[in-house]
Amino acid sequence: ILGDFKVLGEGIKQLPQNSNVAKIQCFLSLCVFEDVLEVLEVRTFNREHEINKKEHHTDKYSNHKLIVRRGQPYHIQISFNRPYNPEKDTFWIEYLIGNVPGFKLWGIVWVKWTSYWYVRRRKRWMLLLIIISFCCIKSWHLLYVALTHILYINSNAEDLVYLDDEKQRQEYVLNDLGVIFYGDPENIRSRSWNYGQFEEGVLDACLYVMDRAELDLSGRWNPLKISRVGSAMINAKDDEGVIVGSWSNVYDYGVAPSAWTGSVDILLEYHSSREPVRYGQCWVFAGVFNTFLRCLGIPARVVTNFCSAHDNDANLQMDVFVDENGKVDSKLTKDSIWNYHCWNEAWMSRPELPVGFGGWQAVDSTPQENSDGMYRCGPASVQAIKHGHVCFPFDTPFVFAEVNSDVVYSKAMQNGVKLVQHVDKTQIGRLIVTKEEGTDKMKIITEQYKFQEGTEEERLALETALMYGVKKSIPQDVTSTLEVNMDFVVEDPTLGSDFNVTITFQNNTQSRYTATSYLSGNIVFYTGVSKNEFKNHSFNVTLEPMKAQTVEVLIKSSEYMSQLLEQASLHFFVTARVNETQKILAQQKSVALKIPQLLLKVPGEKVVGKDMAVIVEFTNPLKEDLNNVWVRLDGPGLLKPTSKLFREVPRNSTLTWEEKCLPKRAGLRKLIASLNCDALRHVYGELDINIQSAV
Repeated sequence: ILGDFKVLGEGIKQLPQNSNVAKIQCFLSLCVFEDVLEVLEVRTFNREHEINKKEHHTDKYSNHKLIVRRGQPYHIQISFNRPYNPEKDTFWIEYLIGNVPGFKLWGIVWVKWTSYWYVRRRKRWMLLLIIISFCCIKSWHLLYVALTHILYINSNAEDLVYLDDEKQRQEYVLNDLGVIFYGDPENIRSRSWNYGQFEEGVLDACLYVMDRAELDLSGRWNPLKISRVGSAMINAKDDEGVIVGSWSNVYDYGVAPSAWTGSVDILLEYHSSREPVRYGQCWVFAGVFNTFLRCLGIPARVVTNFCSAHDNDANLQMDVFVDENGKVDSKLTKDSIWNYHCWNEAWMSRPELPVGFGGWQAVDSTPQENSDGMYRCGPASVQAIKHGHVCFPFDTPFVFAEVNSDVVYSKAMQNGVKLVQHVDKTQIGRLIVTKEEGTDKMKIITEQYKFQEGTEEERLALETALMYGVKKSIPQDVTSTLEVNMDFVVEDPTLGSDFNVTITFQNNTQSRYTATSYLSGNIVFYTGVSKNEFKNHSFNVTLEPMKAQTVEVLIKSSEYMSQLLEQASLHFFVTARVNETQKILAQQKSVALKIPQLLLKVPGEKVVGKDMAVIVEFTNPLKEDLNNVWVRLDGPGLLKPTSKLFREVPRNSTLTWEEKCLPKRAGLRKLIASLNCDALRHVYGELDINIQSAV
């Protein structure tokens, strides 16, 4: 038997690195010289209060398996049937993954581990083992008795995901609650998201995502490959991944994207059903992807880019065409500007790139464009995006365009000629934000992606991108030649209210002009795609020399309420033709209507291990009854995600739901709730509560 084990060990060592990996396990081999030495017990200290999970910061995982981080030592204790005699007895440890492979020629990967003696007590031995910092992230069977999960360690300088800031490690790996920002730059909203990376079953679900992608073990040590595979697998576009995307406002046989309160339900359903979960949009993809990355130990955060370009022809130019009368030509205008778009950043070294391009990497799981045959995006170095080094993988030109494109307004003549009328260089990538470390406040990171417009650094970054092959036609600068300027503002509106759009013209010359103007109001998806026009208003204006002229247009609730989409987004396009010069003026803006919130209350004491009541209330503000209203409630460490259906909520009436829960952990926790129905979506509420320890 001993000879067979030695042959097997040599065979394992000599296997080629690119072997087709099946399943590998890890077991303890004992070589007996005289009387039999038997293993009676192997203790792995895998409970949340024991040394391994405490030292590896994995004690929050609701998982009884041993969960350790690579590059950091952990403890096991082996009990024998008799005292161990090093002069007579020999034993060693081998590690294998998956079910027992037998001795068939499956693609067994040899993984190097380091170990040394820690405590010796005759029949009982304590070992301290160190997992190498490039071990693959996987579920391992240890010593035939214990299942071990190995994660990235972000506190070891040798690991590719090393973060040297403890506050950032606490936020970007260990924080299971986040804030996602949405809306528009003038009306930024936020919603909490339960990442839930420590909840029961979530780690197994994340490992299943890698298995479903058939990511071989040779790639599982590398955060670059895991994040790229993850960006493809979180969406179900071409690989039966986690979430089905839908932007149609029709969510039959699934859950509306706005109804989700976190990632837990989505990942657990995917793991149990083996089928994609319906439905998601960009913030849902980003929230689930963030859970996937943090759960495996990769530092990650959700980023929101307001006024995000979707550049169909990759020329760093969003082309808007108007006809000779100043009205938008929808047949020629193909590019779209998203009110906002959410993606992720993952922190890692990029040893294959020049020094300085590691750190935050943009990764996006929303299925927008094909990358190497699959719908995925990144990882793209944020530093490379900022400096225009779009030659570096992966998908850097696409992200560069999302934050750096110009909006070019052109007049399409009947003879086919297109004349540039105005170039807006500041609208795209106007504001890029994420959650601040340690708080729920917004952190502006625009300057991490781009230099300030008009600076020498910004010009150099653009020239660098052009040198590396990014297409960009440079239209003539027409801004300085405008005799008349036009802009408009939209009054901060509430859902169901009337409001004004105020248009201002400024005549910069000594001449008197007249202008024929047009305002178009559209119901739009947050991706900038128009559903239909609900308002069109033509008007004439006389512009006196060196003076400003304002015009107010009233928008009535009756004009838009019956046609609203789920995010209550309206898009306004104002154009004007200066009759004397035939110049076209054009501006566009989107606005999100304010939506009422849910009210959460927790009366009585809030103590670990004692029943606690949570009350959700909502008053219907609309002039119509609400039907088939779903309310979801979530609270990591407090209760599992749950939902309730209310068949009808009459106008001006109040919905009330009381749910009992049993707090498991002391400290500051958060309750999150959402309300969803066909007439009203993106209704949220949240409440911070402090859970006291039991006496």
